[in-house]
Amino acid sequence: MEEFALWRASGRRHTHRGHQVFWRDGGAGADGTLLCIHGFPTASWDWHKIWPGLCARFARVIAPDMIGFGWSAKPRHYQYAITDQADLHENLLREQGIGRFHILAHDYGDTVAQELLARDTQRRAEGDDSLMIESGCLLNGGLFPEAHRARLIQRLLASPLGSLIGILGTEHTFASSLAAVFGPETKPSEEELRQFWLLWCSKHGKRNGHKLIRYMSERKSNRDRWVGALTQTQVPLRFIDGLLDPVSGAHMVSRYRKLIPDPDIVELPAVGHYPQLEAPEDTLSAVLDFHGTRVK
Repeated sequence: MEEFALWRASGRRHTHRGHQVFWRDGGAGADGTLLCIHGFPTASWDWHKIWPGLCARFARVIAPDMIGFGWSAKPRHYQYAITDQADLHENLLREQGIGRFHILAHDYGDTVAQELLARDTQRRAEGDDSLMIESGCLLNGGLFPEAHRARLIQRLLASPLGSLIGILGTEHTFASSLAAVFGPETKPSEEELRQFWLLWCSKHGKRNGHKLIRYMSERKSNRDRWVGALTQTQVPLRFIDGLLDPVSGAHMVSRYRKLIPDPDIVELPAVGHYPQLEAPEDTLSAVLDFHGTRVK
């Protein structure tokens, strides 16, 4: 828990639409800026196991808790949307004077990355180089809505009963649901599950679960734009996937191969939905190898 508390204590603050957003900053390498975009229902803490390795390679590593998540503000009356989360990341980068950046994303963060890629494609077409993506590494996520296999708790949160489900959810049901998407041999410890729960519940966050989960319907309504972002981008991409993930595992890899030209895929056969936590060394190696080969 000491490292968990230190992560929070070392955070910085960015103002987004009048609300405070938590973010971590690091880096001592030479490979530019890496933007880390976390998933649902967790936060930037997801990156802590590979953080030292990322910071050793990149000059800057930036990892916000998106609005509604982790230690960031969780306003009750707020229109949570993927496009708004993309705005948050772009505004933070501009505030820091960053015009070129790499992406490392996971889960919900993959969808945010897809929106950022769509904007990047449009800027390039318009000759606007004020903010440009140099590469992207995507971990397990619902890149193609038709291949995403939502869990029961996700479907319940997205249902008309979602607000009640979120408020009444207990630590036990949360932990059981989250642990179920990890690989059978790489389950999180009780302490790790406790940390995830604290991130979810801080600032009364669980009352917003039914609003945040709307990203699943957003993926469907924006499929052409967000899948097109992957198929049309000029940005080098690598997909790193834990194959045992019941939500976006081997079946998502299969779909990626069918739709993406010249796909660059790293498969982690003994890992579930959280490669960066379940197999941090292998995940870090796949990210750094990508930047040492395809990106340069």
